[in-house]
Amino acid sequence: MSDATAPQQPRTPPGHERLAAARALGLLAGVALDAVFADPERGHPVALFGRAAAALEKRVYGDAKPYGIAHVALCVGATAALGVAAERLTRRSPLARAAATAAATWAVLGGTSLGREGIAMAGTLEAGDLTRARDRLPHLCGRDPAGLGAPGLARATVESVAENTSDAVVAPLLWGAVAGVPGLLAYRAVNTLDAMVGYRSPRYARFGWAAARLDDVANLVPARVTGALAVLSAPVVGGSPRTAARTLARDGHRHPSPNAGRCEAAFAGALGVTLGGVNVYGTRVESRPKLGDGPDPDVPDIRRSVRLARATSLAAAGVAALVAMGRRRAAR
Repeated sequence: MSDATAPQQPRTPPGHERLAAARALGLLAGVALDAVFADPERGHPVALFGRAAAALEKRVYGDAKPYGIAHVALCVGATAALGVAAERLTRRSPLARAAATAAATWAVLGGTSLGREGIAMAGTLEAGDLTRARDRLPHLCGRDPAGLGAPGLARATVESVAENTSDAVVAPLLWGAVAGVPGLLAYRAVNTLDAMVGYRSPRYARFGWAAARLDDVANLVPARVTGALAVLSAPVVGGSPRTAARTLARDGHRHPSPNAGRCEAAFAGALGVTLGGVNVYGTRVESRPKLGDGPDPDVPDIRRSVRLARATSLAAAGVAALVAMGRRRAAR
């Protein structure tokens, strides 16, 4: 068969390729915006979503799983639809698509605020102000700070930084890379709902089931990517990638969460500390398995964990951009 009569393989329209490149550029621009502006104290889009979700909860709440499923479907569906609309409106302009992606990325990322909270906690503990440090802990996690001394506050902070590096940075970037603005917004909606209603309590044991399970699914891949990137970033904090990888492989599955353990084990190995132990959440006490082989975290390890989180986040931004560009090449 001659070249003239050979069937031609369909090619992706050039406009599609430019939009894919715009997605990668928008993700990187959003990371830069988060680094410069972080989260505003008032009027943050995630906070606005949270208020809307809480208002809807009052209307649809029932102590049964179907009510929670309906709540999640309405909240996540609405945010995903907003993302779809944004991409439809920008489908003819790569520059507008990049701007929309950057704005959405900035809105859903929390890496800079997470790092600032960690540094603030470190500074407060270094000053010996336990009362103020206990007051700050709820900014990072839901653990009861009342009975915690400096070592307990340090461990809680390091564990929160590790887990939230995935939730606040790596996961949204990966969802943005594969699903654009709808992926960014829908992921943040799922993660926010899990924080609002996904924890175990008499009120949310059944109503919050859907939010908790959907968050587990949404974070399955990102948490493992976070662990792998933290392993590779171990030298930034004087750690060994080999030790971090061994700790991740050995201990990552031991955590009661299917995802948080991957992040915490990788951080434990990279930092050379042991995470896990007894955690108090109001009237509920959890005894979590130990992750890692070193000593318990101390106050200086908080700043090290923040450095590791920042390195992991930068690596995730690069991975997300490559995934977005890879999808462009695969579509050719």
